[in-house]
Amino acid sequence: MASGGEAAAWVPQEEGLREICGLLEQQMAPTADDKSVVWQKLEHYSQFPDFNSYLAFIFARAEGISVEVRQAAGLLLKNNLRSAFKTMTPANCQYIKSELLPCMGAADKQIRSTAGTIISTFVQIGGVSEWPELLHALVKCLDSNEVNHMEGAMDALSKICEDVPQLLDSDISGLSERPINAFVPRFIQLFQSPHATLRKLALGSVNQYVMLMPTVLYVSMDKYLQGLFLLANDPVPEVRKLVCAAFVQLIEVRSAVLEPHLRNVIEYMLVVNKDQDDEVALEACEFWSAYCEAELPPENLREFLPRLIPEDGSLPDRDQDLKPRFHASRFHGSEDVEDEDDDIVNVWNLRKCSAAALDFLSNVFGDEILPTLMPIVQAKLSATGDEAWKDREASVLTLGAIGEGCINGLYPHLSEIISFLIPLLDDKFPLIRSISCWTLSRFSKYIVQGTAHREGHDQFDKVLTGLLRRILDDNKKVQEAACSAFATLEEEAAEELVPRLEVILQHLMWAFGKYQRRNLRIVYDALGTLADAVGGELNQPKYLEILMPPLITKWQQLSNSDKDLFPLLECFTSIAQALGTGFSQFAQPVYQRCISIIQTQQLAKSIRRESHFSFQVDPVSAGTQYDKEFVVCCLDLLSGLAEGLGPGIESLVSQSNLRDLLLQCCMDDAYDVRQSAFALLGDLARVCPVHLHPRLAEFLEVAAKQLNTPKLKETVSVANNACWAIGELAMKVRKEMSPVVLTVVSSLVLILQHPEGLNKSLIENTAITLGRLAWVCPELVSPHMEHFMQSWCIALSMIRDDIEKEDAFRGLCAMVRANPSGALNSLVFICKAIASWHEIRSEDLHNEVCQVLHGYKQMLKDGAWEQCMSALEPPVKEKLRKYQLQ
Repeated sequence: MASGGEAAAWVPQEEGLREICGLLEQQMAPTADDKSVVWQKLEHYSQFPDFNSYLAFIFARAEGISVEVRQAAGLLLKNNLRSAFKTMTPANCQYIKSELLPCMGAADKQIRSTAGTIISTFVQIGGVSEWPELLHALVKCLDSNEVNHMEGAMDALSKICEDVPQLLDSDISGLSERPINAFVPRFIQLFQSPHATLRKLALGSVNQYVMLMPTVLYVSMDKYLQGLFLLANDPVPEVRKLVCAAFVQLIEVRSAVLEPHLRNVIEYMLVVNKDQDDEVALEACEFWSAYCEAELPPENLREFLPRLIPEDGSLPDRDQDLKPRFHASRFHGSEDVEDEDDDIVNVWNLRKCSAAALDFLSNVFGDEILPTLMPIVQAKLSATGDEAWKDREASVLTLGAIGEGCINGLYPHLSEIISFLIPLLDDKFPLIRSISCWTLSRFSKYIVQGTAHREGHDQFDKVLTGLLRRILDDNKKVQEAACSAFATLEEEAAEELVPRLEVILQHLMWAFGKYQRRNLRIVYDALGTLADAVGGELNQPKYLEILMPPLITKWQQLSNSDKDLFPLLECFTSIAQALGTGFSQFAQPVYQRCISIIQTQQLAKSIRRESHFSFQVDPVSAGTQYDKEFVVCCLDLLSGLAEGLGPGIESLVSQSNLRDLLLQCCMDDAYDVRQSAFALLGDLARVCPVHLHPRLAEFLEVAAKQLNTPKLKETVSVANNACWAIGELAMKVRKEMSPVVLTVVSSLVLILQHPEGLNKSLIENTAITLGRLAWVCPELVSPHMEHFMQSWCIALSMIRDDIEKEDAFRGLCAMVRANPSGALNSLVFICKAIASWHEIRSEDLHNEVCQVLHGYKQMLKDGAWEQCMSALEPPVKEKLRKYQLQ
């Protein structure tokens, strides 16, 4: 290959040029036998320093070469830049840049577009300051009035604006102003271009800056808005969609600039809501949700409700709406049509978006929208005949959408509405059946509340049996809607399901046998939710005989690397927790398989680390592909087993290497693996701590590290579980915590002293674990208590009465006994924490708390005790009376 000299002097060798062009042609040939050989040869050439200069030459000026080969050279150059940029010589780099700039004005659109992609990649990697000629060339092209040059420049700019918008809005050495200042006025000017491509790219580019709002856009806001109104009725749908997107963004982040024009914008959005192009209508529909979410004054929308509500309530009739809707019923749920609903994604997105807008509007305006909406809904619901099915379906969707926001107004009529919906579960049209399932699920809470009286009980039974029938529907969309709706009903119904458990299980297991792969996941979810809802009631032989054999058969069919295991593992987790010791008969194979999967995944991970996934490694020969989801699901299932079996899991743990695997998982670089690992550590600490003992110090050290990290807010769930696990271990190993106690306590104190942005659960667990450590090692913790007593007592005051709160207060009492003077300055806070108890059920703890208070009363002389009491609010004093302090 040619050696690199000055950029302008670099010339390719004919032989190298021919060879590379030939390889690119072979790679693109549809009949190429072995593309990997071609790829290896190209990889070989890529080792030469000027290989990318050859690609730039072929892309920019190779004569007699097809556009497709030139484009392939350009795309290969783009891909190479990411890895080769740092090692590229300045001369080669300069040559490539100089060849790219003229390509922006190429006659062929594909070449212009590929040039834009390469230029954007260059800018992403090296920034703008390293290529001053680029900005000059872009401005020159935009001002040239030559369409190809203008389009090429706008193509490159639109990609830069999309990928790295902040780069153009930053100070560049050697430039008097930021690049964006030169471009925004030119973009807005192009809104008036007769060429649709230029209008689209210019508007799309400006839209990228609405969130960033550079000064130049802020001061050009009036021109930008004028430009948007100018383009509002553009003949090109993509442009109208971008206009809608601009208004949606502005209402979200810069609503003030729209206020003077709000009536016009709302009027426009009402019109575009009915646009013949689905994607434009969908973008327009987003406006109403964005308006409500921005918490702007409802008054601005109120007068438009009579026009807006009917629009969101039903879409206009169009052939393209109807066609895919019959697509589902024509196949009658035929099981070989796996993704039958792909065709209706646009219509459903638009309808879902309309429903979401109604949901938001109903939450803002509440029952106020009902007088406008209900006559339309009632009229459409009462429409008879097959041709009116779409009106009926839109009305059912509307009822579900307003089910939350308008519940007060709907409440008196709910029984009537539900009675009307139940027969629609058996409608001949699949979409009416599926939307009726969803809408009924939105009223689940009220359906279950009604079971307190006879009529409501009968209605609950009809909804439940209706949904079970639809779970066995032949149409997949209906199956999915029914299963999801049933899971929602299960969550609300809980013990109401117990008398009907047998028939529920029969239907779910029939569905299990009938469903194809995709919808099986929803059955697993419904089964898991059922187990969570009824708990130990599931632990009866007649139920287990229906439930377990099909699940075990499926469990045996799936390989350890099959992702369909995920929902099944999650389902087994809920079942194991619900059955408790009743799961013992199934536990051994489930436990062993979890261990085996974690081992396999850990091995796959180590292979991946060693190979760095270089492209030469054949995934098949490397064995299982690492996927952390397998590890997470197995750790969660083992937690479910520990919770369900209790100490009964000990025999399984003792015969496996779970301890070592778990320690590895606690040190994993993925936070979700660590999160599940520490949850399991805590569960094992409760039921079989003896098996953790040999590596106790390592577990404690790695758990403590999770509490002392600069990324605590991003990994708060990991810290929460690690904190809880330390507390559980402390309760079991007691004094053996001594070596790490102060390290952990210092981290816990920092959390209590700086709780901003941390979740409630972490604060509670921190307070409880601190108390548990104080209980088991009071002599180590109490000397430091004056540094944390106040923030600790505030956190203790927020915790509800339970056994864990009792543990924490035992720690408080133990510390005060060990160092009473250390807490004197915090006595008011201690009193408030004690007063947070509704009732201390443990008699001995109650007595300990009494002793603490009486001890301080005796210690504080000369009116100091009375002064402390006077600082307490009356409700706190009232709560302390039960400790006989008078």
